[in-house]
Amino acid sequence: MGPFSGMMFLLTRARCVNARIAAATIAIVATVGSAAVWGQQASDTLSPAALKEIAEVEAEIDRIEADTLERLAAPPNNEVQQIELLGKAMLYDKQLSVNRNEACAFCHMPEMGFTGPVSELNRTTGSYPGSVRTRFSNRKPQSHAYAPLSPVLHYNPGQGDLVGGNFWDMRATGRRLGNPAAEQAEGPPTNPVEMGLADFACAVYRASQRPYRALFEGVWGAQAFAIQWPSDVEDVCSQPGPPPANDPMPVHLTKLDRGRAAATFDQMAQSIANYEISGEVTAFTSKFDAVMANKAQFTPQEQVGYALFRGKAKCNNCHRDGGPGEDPLFTDFTASNIGTPANPMLPYYAEQQPDERGYAANPAGAQYVDSGVGGFLTERNLLSHPSAVDARWRPMAAETMGRFRVPTLRNVDKRPYPNFVKAYGHNGYFKSLKSVVHFYNTRDVLQRCGPKDLGEGTTCWPAPESTDNMNTKFMGRLGLSDEEENALVSFLQTLTDGYFQR
Repeated sequence: MGPFSGMMFLLTRARCVNARIAAATIAIVATVGSAAVWGQQASDTLSPAALKEIAEVEAEIDRIEADTLERLAAPPNNEVQQIELLGKAMLYDKQLSVNRNEACAFCHMPEMGFTGPVSELNRTTGSYPGSVRTRFSNRKPQSHAYAPLSPVLHYNPGQGDLVGGNFWDMRATGRRLGNPAAEQAEGPPTNPVEMGLADFACAVYRASQRPYRALFEGVWGAQAFAIQWPSDVEDVCSQPGPPPANDPMPVHLTKLDRGRAAATFDQMAQSIANYEISGEVTAFTSKFDAVMANKAQFTPQEQVGYALFRGKAKCNNCHRDGGPGEDPLFTDFTASNIGTPANPMLPYYAEQQPDERGYAANPAGAQYVDSGVGGFLTERNLLSHPSAVDARWRPMAAETMGRFRVPTLRNVDKRPYPNFVKAYGHNGYFKSLKSVVHFYNTRDVLQRCGPKDLGEGTTCWPAPESTDNMNTKFMGRLGLSDEEENALVSFLQTLTDGYFQR
């Protein structure tokens, strides 16, 4: 292919991708709402099926929160367990969002392996609405189980790569608090498309009014909430972020009180990370764990799948099953571009117009391309920025564009009932484990899909969202049969926690 032909191919592919996104955006606007109705209530912007499930999830969140707050009457006498209790109380606390309607757990519920709990959203949009229900994230919720076991983000010269961190783009580095999961917990509260507070001090102010305040002060010190709040704090903290450009910290505090609020916010995040590392969340109770302890046996199909995982399918190169002195966490904590297609059902593509607060989450509209780790290193399109970028990493931006953190495969198939839909990939494009395995197997074998191709996902694949730094070494042309794909899925299903009790 000559240079002119190659350019025409790229332009044609770009037009096809944009056409898919534009067509889906029209469908999304019909369901999610046009720019003129960004400020309307959720009942106008979410489908009845999604609203029904959301109500059920919120009721479950309220139940778990009530059970957790009951434990405050007789808290554990062990400080570690007290911190875990605090973390759980805050994870299920809707009051920590701008409209007091969205807890962290809204995107991370236990029955789904601490990821997205709304089947209808997983099946359609892939991403979740924030406290402002007309604002959607640009990515699928990750699981926060096992997240605290990620190392602090660092450069490994032997691998020539960045390793560690949390979030799909590694932007919760852990370099400041020594814990990526704690820094991750500081992202959603001030993310305009998630919990939506305009100032992290608002999270501290809201926490100071909650039933767990006394326990928090008992663990972290009486100074935690010894802050002179301004008279307008309630009004300021009820206004969705982002803050005005000329007033980035709209809760106006003295330097001393701002420092106290920052320290308390860090302690809130550390409490959440401590709960996430507890056995209630990071359990190691899957069938795989039982087999490794010689307390169970794989079925023949699961055994074939495990052999494929470690061999022909090349999964173990990135989703490590453990080695000497290494927990089987099923990730290597690096980032990779697997060539995931754009997900045209993301409402984020329709968020290019200012809403009633003048905020446009995605000025690029249908032209948006998620740049992954490279976007973090260049601070591009960051909806939350809990960790500073180490300037020494900036030269790696080009080689990390389009790459996303390798997720753990633990609980990858955990679901509350068989036909519950889970979404996979950074943008939720994939809707089943089988489709993910088939993609890894055939990405570079099957033809590119045409518009409205009925064979999408089986006999053809759309173009990648980004071809930058695409992984061609460990996937794309694996030569697996359909039976081998199914065996791999069977093995992955053994990674679901709850097979035995701790």
